[in-house]
Amino acid sequence: QLQASGGGLVQAGGSLRLSCASSGAIFQFRILGWYRQAPGKQREMVASIMTNDDTNYGDSVKGRFTISKDDAKNMLYLEMNDLKAEDTAVYYCNVRNYGGFDFWGQGTLVTVSS
Repeated sequence: QLQASGGGLVQAGGSLRLSCASSGAIFQFRILGWYRQAPGKQREMVASIMTNDDTNYGDSVKGRFTISKDDAKNMLYLEMNDLKAEDTAVYYCNVRNYGGFDFWGQGTLVTVSS
C-alpha cells in the first residue's frame, strides 16, 4: 500500500515536498516514481528512481524537481521547486516490482496559483 502526502496550494515560484510511504519494503521494487494527471490530460511520468538510484525526469520538470528515496524508512520523495501553474495536477506515487506489476498510491493534489 502506498500513501502519498504533501500536496497543497502554493504560489508560482514556490516549493513543495511530496512524500510517499510504502507499507512494504521498497528495496523489493525495481522502479519507483511519481506521475501526475492534470484535468483533461493524460497521466504523465514526472520522475523515477531505480534501486541503484539512477533517476529519470520528464522534460518539463528537469532542473526543478528532485526525486529521492529512503530505503530504511520505505519512503519516496519528490522535491518540487520553482513551481509553475502548469505543474498543477494530482500527483501519484508508483512502484513497479520485478515482475512488471505496478502499484499506485491514492494521489495528492498540487495546485499552483499564478
